[in-house]
Amino acid sequence: MPPLAPYRRLFRLPGARAFTAGNLIARLPMGMFSVSAVVMIAGTRGSYALAGAVTATGLAATAVVAPWTARLVDRHGQARVALPVTAIAVLGSLALLLCVRHDAPDWTLFASYAATATTPNIGGMSRARWAHLLPGDAEALHTANSFEQAADELCFMLGPVLAALLCGALFPEAGTLTGAVLLLTGMVLFTSRRATEPPVRRHIPGKPPLRAPGMPPLLAVCLAMGGIFGATEVVTLAFADAAGHRTAAGAVLALQAAGSCAAGLLYGAARPAGPAAGRLAWCVAAMTALLTLPLLAAALTGSLPLLAAALLVAGMATAPTMVTTMTLVQQRTPEGRLNEGMTLAVTGLLGGIACGSALGGWTVEHASATAGYAVPVAAAALALALAMTGVSNRFADHRTPH
Repeated sequence: MPPLAPYRRLFRLPGARAFTAGNLIARLPMGMFSVSAVVMIAGTRGSYALAGAVTATGLAATAVVAPWTARLVDRHGQARVALPVTAIAVLGSLALLLCVRHDAPDWTLFASYAATATTPNIGGMSRARWAHLLPGDAEALHTANSFEQAADELCFMLGPVLAALLCGALFPEAGTLTGAVLLLTGMVLFTSRRATEPPVRRHIPGKPPLRAPGMPPLLAVCLAMGGIFGATEVVTLAFADAAGHRTAAGAVLALQAAGSCAAGLLYGAARPAGPAAGRLAWCVAAMTALLTLPLLAAALTGSLPLLAAALLVAGMATAPTMVTTMTLVQQRTPEGRLNEGMTLAVTGLLGGIACGSALGGWTVEHASATAGYAVPVAAAALALALAMTGVSNRFADHRTPH
């Protein structure tokens, strides 16, 4: 079968191209907001620790609010809930911009960024649409999940570059402003595609996803993996700044996402053998091994181009790991609660990103950017330990119909 054939099959489905277009526009700012905030705050306040703490606060708030938002989406529908909560999040981003621009007290930065916690999980809503369009088709759903992960990586590849370019070439708040406009525009387009929206179920029987068999240890792995992403972003920004190439930071981060995007598309065209629970530990082990490359490149050479190459290679383990994780989440989420289950996984990632961002910023501030690359390696090792001991075949894979 030609490599692109599974993807062509997906986008022949009625409405698939339309909702994907809005989804991609709304998802691009997800790769912009954090970088924009770090560059904007660190550039004006002169502290990566403050910038990391502010972004960590926003992500932690999202980790608390997002599951409730997702539950409302499952019960009342994507269009009815996602658009108003997106408007609230956009107002939070604009408030942060104004507080930074007008030199407001530090606490206002935390409060403003926390307001962005209402941003809905656009990737989870898109995956829920695929599950609705592809009931019982495991192979097509694997391809759809891989496409969604590649889309995540594409947005995190282009987002940091666009954010760094806008903040550096125009003004420090340009990245946040552009991201807010794109988020609202994309969400309007996505939610207007009603034909592919999963049906609303007023009463959803069964246990909540958090209490489903096998979900708690899986969410713990997501938490540890989030630490990898949060620390890598802040540390790389600081490393590029210390090397005198702040504007190149977005491109360096984009290479890591590029490696993951390419690996994700190839993984989606393949047909992995065996249960997803058995594959997860191998994927996390590969991620742990490859993440030592950026640490070695930074410590032994101090070269930004070599660091960028190391991040490119390290990123190749990300998408297969995340696709496998999200497949397990779909399998273990009770019927009618898919968006909530997917959002819990993203919540775990966001909680980890918050911790990794804060710890990475602290390490940069009190040690060095080079030492900061030990943080994602440690987080990956923790994720591996959790995957090997918690997410195992004793939780038999079962496919809950959606």
